[in-house]
Amino acid sequence: MTSPQPRPTKKRLFSRLLILYHLVILPIILLGIYLYQWSYANTSEEISRQTETQLSMYLENIRREIMWMETQQYNLLQDNELQNVALTWELMDNIERKESVNYLVDRLVSIKTTSTYATDVSIHIRSIDKSISALDGVTDFALEQYLGINVEPNSTYPFIRRVNGELMLTVGNLSRDIDGLPFYMIQIKLDEDALVNSLDSINDYDNDGYFILDNNQNLLWHSHEPAERLLHQFLSAKGDDEALESIELSIGNRDYYLNSVTTEDQRLSIVSYIPKKIVTEPLVVFRNWATVFALFILLAIATYSAITYFLVHRPLFTLVAAFRRVEKGEFDQPIEHNSSGEFGFIFNRFNKMTSRLKTLIDRDYKQTLMVQKAELKQLQSQINPHFLYNSFFILKSLAQTEDTERIEEFTHMLGEYFRFITRNENSLVDLKSEIKHARMYTDIQNMRFSKRIQVEFHELPKNLENIKVPKLIVQPIIENAYKYSLENKTEKGILKISFAQKLSELQIIIEDNGEEVTDEDIKVLNDHIKHSESEQESTGLINIHRRIELTYNQGSGLYLSRSTLNGLKVMIRLVF
Repeated sequence: MTSPQPRPTKKRLFSRLLILYHLVILPIILLGIYLYQWSYANTSEEISRQTETQLSMYLENIRREIMWMETQQYNLLQDNELQNVALTWELMDNIERKESVNYLVDRLVSIKTTSTYATDVSIHIRSIDKSISALDGVTDFALEQYLGINVEPNSTYPFIRRVNGELMLTVGNLSRDIDGLPFYMIQIKLDEDALVNSLDSINDYDNDGYFILDNNQNLLWHSHEPAERLLHQFLSAKGDDEALESIELSIGNRDYYLNSVTTEDQRLSIVSYIPKKIVTEPLVVFRNWATVFALFILLAIATYSAITYFLVHRPLFTLVAAFRRVEKGEFDQPIEHNSSGEFGFIFNRFNKMTSRLKTLIDRDYKQTLMVQKAELKQLQSQINPHFLYNSFFILKSLAQTEDTERIEEFTHMLGEYFRFITRNENSLVDLKSEIKHARMYTDIQNMRFSKRIQVEFHELPKNLENIKVPKLIVQPIIENAYKYSLENKTEKGILKISFAQKLSELQIIIEDNGEEVTDEDIKVLNDHIKHSESEQESTGLINIHRRIELTYNQGSGLYLSRSTLNGLKVMIRLVF
């Protein structure tokens, strides 16, 4: 039996031709795709760059304005007059109090009127239970606002905070009273409407919008028509990735480009969203032409594929199918065709080749068969005389003892033995018959050596009984074991025949405990068997090895080694 060979892919050459065609046309396709992608990306990048530039300028202006207000807060925080009011109020007379309050009101009004985005500036002085505002002047202490804007010492809080629904800039005196609260805090209330209206200066497209976030990603203010679901999706996608500045998101059936810019101090961020169709609109015409181009390419590929199939692949497939028939040994099925040109010439030469090959194989097969039969006859002629002499001596011994029962048994076994080896019509027999013959031979020899040679003949597994094997491959090896290893042993000779089966391999193992065969003898025998093709004389072992090699796959044959019984071990290996 031979293992199945891997079948080539049916359309391998056809596929290669298509691949070659694609390699030729691929640069044109890639150029078209590149031009489309370049235009698309260039437009997107240009819009993104323009958007980011505008966002950066807007954010920088807002930051500068807020930073100016924050600077005024800190300057006011260190004002001596404010410190005097907060810390020495009780020591001041009414005139000093009035002058100090008027001074502070003027400072607050000055800050408010100077900034576009400030609606009120207030100082909450807890130590005197007073609040001073640019709009309302001196009022009772606004405890609720004071507590709302108070923070723990050294804690971080957003640049701009939303307190009671309003945007605030807040700073507090670092000195704390016994309750741990600052003596006074300065608060600037921002004009949210003015901040929202300021976004109109960068609004270049329809349906776009903006979000202003603090350093904790909290929304401070936004454009008039916000799509806050986009902001939530953007923040979820951004996560902890500070480097993520641009992303494409969808809400419903609308797609948007989102860009974000953050100030250098990371205290303010702005996120813009622009409908994707604004970017892709200029590319509609180009996309239409790209579609026409793609359809043309597909049509060209289909046309080329059909022509290639009928003119090249189908004749080649016919040739491949013919080669597969030859692989199976079918040499009498020529290719029928009416082709001309190159394929017609190839078909004609193939038919002549298979016809010639069939003639050569038939002649070689017959020659090999004749050699096998000749070797088998030679083996039989070597076996018969030697065994026949010993058989007559056994009969003589039995006759002398007048053991008619054993004579009858022995002559029956002897008849079966010679009938098997002299039957020449088949060179292959069932393994069951081959093993039965070998077992009968050991039974015959047991008539001679039963007192000093013990035979361990294992049972042949049922699933191996019908395997076809060359005739006389087991019994001659057993005969060699008796002749060269066991005959001269005076006692405790052991002959063991066993079987081993693997996935695609059968092993028949014959081993003995004879002491006459040396390691050098085993090495010489293995060398003779390995180079059996160059041997001029065909001995029994070489004859068996050759016939097994001719019948089975590579790796089959005889393998000799030292037995665990300390004698010779011969393994018959049949690889299917």
